[in-house]
Amino acid sequence: MTISIGDKLPEVTLKETGSDGMKEVTTSELFGGKKVVLFAVPGAYTPTCTQNHLPGYLNNYDAIKAKGVDDVAVVAVNDAFVMDAWAKSTGGAGKLRFLADWDAAFTKALGMEMDLSAGTLGTRSKRYSMIVEDGKVTQLNVEDSPGEAVTSGAEALLEQL
Repeated sequence: MTISIGDKLPEVTLKETGSDGMKEVTTSELFGGKKVVLFAVPGAYTPTCTQNHLPGYLNNYDAIKAKGVDDVAVVAVNDAFVMDAWAKSTGGAGKLRFLADWDAAFTKALGMEMDLSAGTLGTRSKRYSMIVEDGKVTQLNVEDSPGEAVTSGAEALLEQL
């Protein structure tokens, strides 16, 4: 079953990378009592994710935060080392929260997994964005194709805030 507007996020542990290293963080720690923008990408360093999706959130970070958002986070089915390197190489470190869903547990719990084995990527996340308020999904934008970042892009999400 796919997560929907009005649903509470499942309790899952992710790895977060940051200035204080890598640490485990639960979804209740990430989203409890906060307004958070979360977007998911099929894979760090992939072309659409790196050249289109992530830059939109970096460029609109201040405008998103000005709308009362506590955190902006990106999640991918990648290991924490890849997410850490991606955060640093894109200039997103220290702004966005980079979350590694290393075993796709979060992605699967949301019903957002897809099989990209034909492209040698294996199980990955669909591309989406959501607004989460105190752990509850209030907006959800899922792309029809993993190669697009329009519906789930920062500009579209900014209009929903």
